[in-house]
Amino acid sequence: MRRFYGSVDLNSDRVGRDAGSIAEEIIQHLRLEKGAKVTVTMEIEADIPEGAKEKTIQTVNENCRVLKFKSFEFDER
Repeated sequence: MRRFYGSVDLNSDRVGRDAGSIAEEIIQHLRLEKGAKVTVTMEIEADIPEGAKEKTIQTVNENCRVLKFKSFEFDER
């Protein structure tokens, strides 16, 4: 077995705790394998039925830039 891929939904109320558990219980073990290259990607999706407030849009966009997100956007869907 030369590759592992996993995907999991995290509860937004407990994302820090759950991500910590994943780091300890999964990522740590994979990184122990000789020569292993482990990549972790976080994907966020939010549905906002009444639309995001301008302040939220500005704050999230700026924070994404500062945190060096590869891609991010709000749309009209």
